[in-house]
Amino acid sequence: MPGSASAAAAPAVAVQYACSRPSSALARALLALAAGAVLAAAFAPLNLSPLAVLAPAVLMWLWQGAAPAEAARLGFVFNCGTFGAGTYWLYISIHGFGGAPVWLAVALMVGLVGIMGLYHAALGYAASRWLPATGAVRWLLALPAAWLLIEWWRGWFLSGFSWLSLGYSQTDTWLAGLGPLAGVYGISAALLVCAGALTALVCGDTRARILASVALLVPWLLGAALYKHSWTQPLGPAVSVAVVQGAIPQDEKWLESNKETTLKLYQSLTEQALGTQLIVWPESAPADVANDLLPYLSSLYHEVLPRGSALVIGVLRADSDPHNPAVERYYNSVLALDANAASWYDKHHLVPFAEVFPVPRFVRSWLRLMSLPYADFTPGPAEQPPLPVAHLELGATVCYEDAYGSSMLAVLPRADALVNVTNDAWFGHSTARHQHFQIARMRALEAGRYLVRAANDGISAVVGAHGEVLARAPEFKPVVLYSSLVPLGGLTPYARVGNYLVVGLATLALAYGVWLRNDRTRRPR
Repeated sequence: MPGSASAAAAPAVAVQYACSRPSSALARALLALAAGAVLAAAFAPLNLSPLAVLAPAVLMWLWQGAAPAEAARLGFVFNCGTFGAGTYWLYISIHGFGGAPVWLAVALMVGLVGIMGLYHAALGYAASRWLPATGAVRWLLALPAAWLLIEWWRGWFLSGFSWLSLGYSQTDTWLAGLGPLAGVYGISAALLVCAGALTALVCGDTRARILASVALLVPWLLGAALYKHSWTQPLGPAVSVAVVQGAIPQDEKWLESNKETTLKLYQSLTEQALGTQLIVWPESAPADVANDLLPYLSSLYHEVLPRGSALVIGVLRADSDPHNPAVERYYNSVLALDANAASWYDKHHLVPFAEVFPVPRFVRSWLRLMSLPYADFTPGPAEQPPLPVAHLELGATVCYEDAYGSSMLAVLPRADALVNVTNDAWFGHSTARHQHFQIARMRALEAGRYLVRAANDGISAVVGAHGEVLARAPEFKPVVLYSSLVPLGGLTPYARVGNYLVVGLATLALAYGVWLRNDRTRRPR
């Protein structure tokens, strides 16, 4: 009957209409740019976590039917939107506190955003050129897998920049339960499958929509089931902790005239915390190298030791190059002072163009003439033992190092708690400190360990083994934050296998999608 035929055709017409993209190439590009910029709001401090599914789904939808060149353009502007909105604070660091000229700060920021855009340009091109054009395999397997592999690659290639990886947006949702199981990239994979499922619900046939409905629910149900599961076990009684936050403004921190004031402030705050088992200072808290602070540190040590306290201090240190004794090497380090011994951790993963300058000699000469920083720090060994302090074995990281989760895995079999010292004052009152704190919480979640975080002016906190915030200091104020932690042993599944499982499965899913596309191409019509 004609009426029945029309009624049956209506859903297909509705799906076709919903799947059709804007007719204007400019409109498509602007929509991709807006979706990418909106994605930045999924992360702290706004924490609009559903956007981590919706924004990628918009780009996946825009990629439907796009030629390789246009898919590359859409991917490029999407990522430019994300990193332009999500890392604008680089300008504050480079120009406001680093003292670089405006043009140089803008050039470096635009350069980074452009590089990040190229990752998704490559993804868009590959998705259009080599993946199935439509269907459940594209949306639920191949495209999420390709996106995940690009995100993982971005996290380590050429030193890596893992900031704004999708999984970090879920530290306060049920998907956080997947962190100890598969790490931040496992959570990213779940989000991307959900984004693909939304695309399939809009553009797919009946079979694809049924599979998409299942794929949309399973990650959340699994995350909810594992949300409060404990993968690690207590090894001893709780240890009291005091985090000393000096809140020295960044533009005053390294002034010679302010040096004594800073030392007196940290000593005064530490004296308030005497008797606490573990006292932690932020990154490079004293504005000098440890070599020139020996009388001060010795006096402090003899003051805290009789009160049953131990100190963990972020401080720079220097030593002579064994191959050239006339040359001094500088380290961004953590010093642990305990009744038994003094021990060091030296930062390994240095920040390009902040702590290490991979540039030719003539560029260094130019930086010197411009009165800009140009000296390198020396990286510590890739694997270092935990710091034995206050009856704990602390796995230490300095500042941005905690953005590299897999590099922390080697210390976990011996470490029973984590400590991160940082100085996010470089980024003013921007969103950077909130994003960085979210990353630190993910490291505690993946490791199943308590984390003590000491920041110069915030965010200082103690984080539990499920990534929950147990105590948090007010920002931009000199304060002592009191809390406690429990030493934990055992390894989470992620701590045992790292990213190999997720990356391996994503590689297989992508390979299947590429094979399927080629197999369909080879079949006779």
